Amino acid sequence: MAAFYSTCRYLQGVTLKLFSNYQVDGRENIPPMGPLIVVSNHLSYIDPSVLSHAVNRRLNFLAKRSIFVGFPISQMLYAYGAHPLNRQGADIAAVRWAREKLSRDGTLVIFPEGTRSHGEMIRGKQGVARIIQMTGSPILPIGITGTENLQSLLRAVNPTGDIKVNIGAPFSLPTIEGKISADVMQSMTDMIMTRIASLLPNEYRGAYKTPDSNRQPSSGKQICVE
Repeated sequence: MAAFYSTCRYLQGVTLKLFSNYQVDGRENIPPMGPLIVVSNHLSYIDPSVLSHAVNRRLNFLAKRSIFVGFPISQMLYAYGAHPLNRQGADIAAVRWAREKLSRDGTLVIFPEGTRSHGEMIRGKQGVARIIQMTGSPILPIGITGTENLQSLLRAVNPTGDIKVNIGAPFSLPTIEGKISADVMQSMTDMIMTRIASLLPNEYRGAYKTPDSNRQPSSGKQICVE
């Protein structure tokens, strides 16, 4: 499995450099060790592959269950580090899998929007914040631009255009004991999503545009865990 991931990561790097104007900002913000949850906006099927090259740690992914179709595809996804997530309710098996990976100082990728936005950000799913809060791991926000026109997974071998990965500073959700209300969960979800939005140009922020969103997005050069 490690060899399959490494090979895919290497080949994706080759195609990105050959066919696109590819840029990664903020790599210095990536903690070199320890458990880490990566959260990112989601524009295209190739986003996981782009992230695997941009983030120099072995990534694991929570992905919607519906893409695990058929033996060859599902086995390739498992080998790449993906695990199915039931977005319709509490998925105890997915939470256990995520916590097991993080307990070994692993890196977990979650797309809080739950599906591809094709451009402007859509509202994040509360269940993602619940999973993150349960693990208690630091969160690394990332903003991706330029993949919204590459909707076919086959475009991973021909990723054209201006593709940028903007990596922000790590942060943490507040620790809350006992049952978490829907309002508090929504607040934590919005906290995650606004961190991602701050790394994107105004036209990508969608539901998370703010009155001062015409400012240039921060590249998150300073590491601070809150």
